[in-house]
Amino acid sequence: MARPVKFRRVCCLPKSNRFGPLGSMMGEKSQIIMTVDEYETIRLIDLEDFNQEECARQMNIARSTVQGIYIEARKKLAEALVKGKTLVIEGGKYRLCEDIENECGRNCHRGRRGRHFE
Repeated sequence: MARPVKFRRVCCLPKSNRFGPLGSMMGEKSQIIMTVDEYETIRLIDLEDFNQEECARQMNIARSTVQGIYIEARKKLAEALVKGKTLVIEGGKYRLCEDIENECGRNCHRGRRGRHFE
């Protein structure tokens, strides 16, 4: 029997979901698709300075899963930058955090002050 899908907790969707060179052609071959959960690992690790273990706790997944997602996300970023492709952020196995009462964790982008998980 297959394991049930475990959704990754994501704080918020990106404000912009399309990035690329000015005047680029909008063909399917010139696009790189990054999932929302890949975006969240980049945001947490590279922007918010989480380590992989903290990122895993925040997203409610295993550290080894974070590592795989992060490696794939960085490859996609590099390909978009080096080859001048458009990066589109969409899809993935995620759920937006809904813990409005207790905050979802440090650096939550849902308009509240975050704090560390205990």
